[in-house]
Amino acid sequence: MTFRLLDAPASDVPEADRTAEAPHPAAVLSLVGHREAEAEVLEALRTGRLHHAWLISGEEGIGKATLAYRIARFLLANPGREQAAAEAAETLDVAAENPVCHQIAAQAHPDLAVIRRVYDVKSKGIRTVITAEDARARLDVFTKTASGGGYRIAIVDSCDELNMHGANALLKTLEEPPEKGLFLLISSQPGRLLPTIRSRCRALKLRPLGADEVTTITRALPAYAAAPGEVHARAAALSLGSVKTALGLIDEKALAFHDRLAGILDALPKIDGNAVDTVAEATAGKAGAEAFDRFCEACLTWLAAKIDVAAPDPAARLALAEAWQRLNTGRAEVDTYNLDRRPFVIATAEALSQCARLMAR
Repeated sequence: MTFRLLDAPASDVPEADRTAEAPHPAAVLSLVGHREAEAEVLEALRTGRLHHAWLISGEEGIGKATLAYRIARFLLANPGREQAAAEAAETLDVAAENPVCHQIAAQAHPDLAVIRRVYDVKSKGIRTVITAEDARARLDVFTKTASGGGYRIAIVDSCDELNMHGANALLKTLEEPPEKGLFLLISSQPGRLLPTIRSRCRALKLRPLGADEVTTITRALPAYAAAPGEVHARAAALSLGSVKTALGLIDEKALAFHDRLAGILDALPKIDGNAVDTVAEATAGKAGAEAFDRFCEACLTWLAAKIDVAAPDPAARLALAEAWQRLNTGRAEVDTYNLDRRPFVIATAEALSQCARLMAR
């Protein structure tokens, strides 16, 4: 397939819903995978039963936002004739020359609002949560008349980042949905959302992509096209179906870090102190943020894989559960308070070693 991207103006400020060096989902016209989900939305349109709110869930980096923008693009390109357009269409594809595509890619369509974490001028960084103020400011799209006489749409990317007040602000509008108003809610952890939000949405769960699908995307992105094919293939194989994860691995240093970390986890309960120190050092400072995230995700994956194995041993189960909780809590604290990551990495490796020792008894 031909992977289609639009040129979009670069943002002057960092964007919470964009992966570095990758195009914003609003500028991606092609959908790789997720045909069943797309067909479900099309069928709802054909039958005139498009629910007012959809909860698009799945792992990070698999195309949830790309699908959300694709749905919005189709509806806004066919104002007032959405059902007829769906009856004549096999996919939600919209021709690249359609002005709506360029408006959405530039994030300038008057009938589309995107609720996301915003850049804070005072702190000179992206906010850690979506506040009620941020949500209400974008939800005002539903107080205006649709410019094309069709849908008014809000994409929430992502619901996981709403604080309690932000979630309640969203819920208030969901409870009294405006006519021809559509909510596309994106979530990697739908179980953590308010039950009252989930109950008002139709669920659309996306599966991880296959390695070949991941490679199709990564090789089409200009910033990564020069990497050798074997690097793309290996990154895809290690990505667990996430393009975001794969992009972080399309680099020889990143792959070397992955191999070193995999070696540490495979050797447990033995610990190679030098290897752990090397990994810890790679997570230090601003440049180590991505390595730190990869370290935490690898450790969580290791813990998850061991839970079933440890089932017969209460002490091992307890140690795994405590390590899981400490890892999640400590990771949040390190990020929130900008702590030195190196002591946390070393302590986590020791905790996993203790879990492995208990399981080996």
